[in-house]
Amino acid sequence: MALTTRCPQCGTSFKVVPDQLRVRNGLVRCGACSTVFDGRACLVSAPGAPVAITPPVTKLSIDDSRFLIALSLIHPDPVSLLAAWAGDVNRLSPEIYAAYLEKSPALASLPKTPSSAAAFNVEAVLGAQPQVALVSLDSGPTDTQTAQLEQAGVRVAYIDFFQHPFENQSRSLSLLGSMIGREDQAQAYNAFRAARLKVISDRVAGLTDAQKPTVFLEAHAGNGPDCCNSVGAGNIGDYLSFVGARNIGAEVLKQPSGKLNLEFVVERDPDIYIATGGPHLEKTGGFVVGPKYDVETSRASLRRVAGRRGLSTLKAVREGKVHGLSHQLINSPIDIVATEVLAKWIQPELFADLDPRATLDTINKDFLAVPYRGDYWTDLVPAA
Repeated sequence: MALTTRCPQCGTSFKVVPDQLRVRNGLVRCGACSTVFDGRACLVSAPGAPVAITPPVTKLSIDDSRFLIALSLIHPDPVSLLAAWAGDVNRLSPEIYAAYLEKSPALASLPKTPSSAAAFNVEAVLGAQPQVALVSLDSGPTDTQTAQLEQAGVRVAYIDFFQHPFENQSRSLSLLGSMIGREDQAQAYNAFRAARLKVISDRVAGLTDAQKPTVFLEAHAGNGPDCCNSVGAGNIGDYLSFVGARNIGAEVLKQPSGKLNLEFVVERDPDIYIATGGPHLEKTGGFVVGPKYDVETSRASLRRVAGRRGLSTLKAVREGKVHGLSHQLINSPIDIVATEVLAKWIQPELFADLDPRATLDTINKDFLAVPYRGDYWTDLVPAA
């Protein structure tokens, strides 16, 4: 996605891309006046950047259904804020969607616009008449489409809970809070999450590489007959690094996700194997977890994916260091729960006192308008 930065000296705006900003720690030179400045600090289309509109905003369009969860953290009736949504139930899971539908039946009849996985449709957004179109990082309208929207009185705001969550999640929630008049609620949740992240970061800070186990995370485990969808640099891979793991996928995948050769996985013989999945994998016989499934059903599906050719020979599988996590939980505004789960699996001695279930219960009680019910992670070997 092209970003826009503005020269603080002469006010000229120009396009930059993330790779340009990384090359020299964000320093760019203005083409109009030659001033060198930090392009990151002067971005005007960054996730969480202020939007020129008077709050409170009461009508939003969203291109990712998971933004509903973010709104649910800070507003008692998040669906009431929507003029349109993407209708991408698969990103929420059918069970979470059903919970939102139970609270707000109007969700079923809301206008739909394309999700961030599809091309932006300016006509669909204009037809829904939102005050603000919330769009995902690395997607959204072209400059021409943005001009069309703004000419019609629709502002565009970029937010990011998934691509770079450690950098952008709190600022994105703060932006939502400021737009809808719920700044205090956004600040409270951001403080809650930050305090729990700090517990983890402080404890892993002194670990040497030798103290960090190797981890193979198979994303959407069992989504097809072949192994091995995995994570590389960025996104979910960042969580693994954050909790003190050496992610074998990052050794060969320089993008956030991709496919590893089974031979590579077997040769690396990781210390820990983690599968992600959910109800979307039931039809393929993959790893399933969530409100629809009891513990034994989830564990049986985890045993099945870990027992596939090649994987069954891994040291992690032989030693029972096999775990399963809901993909919808980690790619979520309540990612702190998944982060704590990963920390306990990867550094069990450091984090014996962490209680992700209690953290989820607190989020349900103190923040979420639509709480999470059921189980979202499991272990091949039940915890003692």
